[in-house]
Amino acid sequence: MRKNILILLTSADMMGDTGKETGFHWEELSTPYWILRDAGHAITLASVRGGHPPADPSSADPDERPDSTDRFMNDPVAMEALKTTRNADDIDPSHYDAIYLPGGHGTMWDFAQSEDVARIISAVYAAGGVVASVCHGPAALLGAKKPDGRPLVEGLKVNAFTDAEERAVGLDDVVPFLLETELRKQGADYEHSGQFDAHVAVDTSGTGTLITGQNPASAKPLAMAFLAEIDHAQAQKVA
Repeated sequence: MRKNILILLTSADMMGDTGKETGFHWEELSTPYWILRDAGHAITLASVRGGHPPADPSSADPDERPDSTDRFMNDPVAMEALKTTRNADDIDPSHYDAIYLPGGHGTMWDFAQSEDVARIISAVYAAGGVVASVCHGPAALLGAKKPDGRPLVEGLKVNAFTDAEERAVGLDDVVPFLLETELRKQGADYEHSGQFDAHVAVDTSGTGTLITGQNPASAKPLAMAFLAEIDHAQAQKVA
């Protein structure tokens, strides 16, 4: 059965006051987008401030980007949706069965800081939906809460861009916080693989399902896990 899935993107286009451009990571958007869309699900694109969200230019290199990104860039429907994303403050989470939050360093400057992002994630999770995110996207989880008011990630298996990876790319002194450290502080059962290796954590122990991935290499396996959980939830309802 067709599901309604919200993909929520960062609106931050600069790394603080460094003058270095950032935004969402192309592969982390495009690969899950096509896996979900090709499976027949309805996708709505939104961003923290709405409109046309910025893409991290480093993820758009034509010699390095995956086929999914070229396909997205050449698809008029996908590109029109990207240029006209809905504003997060206008999103009613009850309309969505699941939410996916791609990463990109831009998320570090607006996902955790947005009350609307926290509101949407918390509501989807409380309703038994699927919440998925990859790389720096799990910064959005830092503001989200369980139905009882505790941090959403407390006691749950969580994965994200590691502190070691942040140091390896030389941005540990640029980002406003280290994501792994902050997730651990909130009580997350943090797990990971080696630097820049793919890793996906799936936790179905709570009210909803939480799926998180470590880095761009995790985008495809995370999307497949996301798709499987959506299908599993539907099968349970049918049964």
